[in-house]
Amino acid sequence: MITLSSADNALKQVYLEVVSNQLNTNSNPLLSKIEQTTRDVWGKEIVKVAPFGINGGIGAGDEAGDLPNSASNKYVKFVTELKNLYGRIEISDKAIRASENSVGAFVNLLNAEMEGLVKASQFNFGRMLFGDGTGTIATVEDVTEGVITVDSVKNMVEGLVIDVYSDAGEKTLSNARIVAIDRLNKTVEIDKTFDDEIDEDYFFTVQNSYGKELTGLGAIFGEGDLYGVARSVNAWMNPYSATATTLTDTAIQEAIDYLDENVGSTVDYITCSSDVKRIYQAYLAESKRNIDMMELQGGYKAISYNGIPVVSDRFVENGTMYLLNTSEFALHQLCDWQWLSAEDGRILKQNAGTPTYSATLVKYADLICNKPAGQAKLTGITK
Repeated sequence: MITLSSADNALKQVYLEVVSNQLNTNSNPLLSKIEQTTRDVWGKEIVKVAPFGINGGIGAGDEAGDLPNSASNKYVKFVTELKNLYGRIEISDKAIRASENSVGAFVNLLNAEMEGLVKASQFNFGRMLFGDGTGTIATVEDVTEGVITVDSVKNMVEGLVIDVYSDAGEKTLSNARIVAIDRLNKTVEIDKTFDDEIDEDYFFTVQNSYGKELTGLGAIFGEGDLYGVARSVNAWMNPYSATATTLTDTAIQEAIDYLDENVGSTVDYITCSSDVKRIYQAYLAESKRNIDMMELQGGYKAISYNGIPVVSDRFVENGTMYLLNTSEFALHQLCDWQWLSAEDGRILKQNAGTPTYSATLVKYADLICNKPAGQAKLTGITK
């Protein structure tokens, strides 16, 4: 007979390992290249000592002359709070009771819920890798008769629950669910009526996530302080960025050579928007060159640039290519994915005032790039 206790055991002993593996390796091809570690986690913070420059205790001299003065390595302290990442499933009491005498029916019920959780979590995790930490997923450009036009729909999907903020950063609408997206016209419809709660230049975030997301590539290639370090007085914290209207091997190689010669950083992963990938494929075809394919960890397919994988990602902004040294990245975490449990060890808990039970998956982590200047970005690519 299926009970809440047996459901708890299934979530702990059967589903947790499978779900953790899927989220850690199959969420995004970039994530599969990044080390995940519990190092440098102190309480609720990540404190990472990062070296920059070189040891200065070198030099030449006379046979009996003075030795070089010692000058130890230079370090800076990165500090960032662990971000709280959640995923939640919900099962009704009626559904549990209907399947209590059928193991097969109960397994199908849990499988459906877990597949939905994994799919949503993979989408959200992949999106955050390229975000700036604020959680902004779109900015409103126009509102006409309940239809909202935004600057981009890349970071949205039907069913996503969002909050709306004014251009001054004040929340104007909560827990609105996206019911329809016209991706060609970049329009969105939600399940709530609204008036002045949504206006031009307002922006969307995932529910309760504003300012609480991973420090993704948007922040690393952004402006202002990073990990508590002022970039205005630490030029080595600024990554390479250039405009490349026409994408060629020369433009790519120029960025790679710059990182190699000036920062000592070796690019091992290139990711771009799908339009840039098509532009590069057309360039290779016009040059009458073969398109070499590679298979990455997690089963992802990629084309190759001199042995470096070139992967298109839905979350990269149009006209953009990132050239990364992934060995300089790490996802620092307090622990791997775990279920939230009560004092009695129960995972499934009744939602107050409703005949439903919920279980919450959690991970406390943030993304750190040890050498921001060792990364590159090409923008404005149109042909």
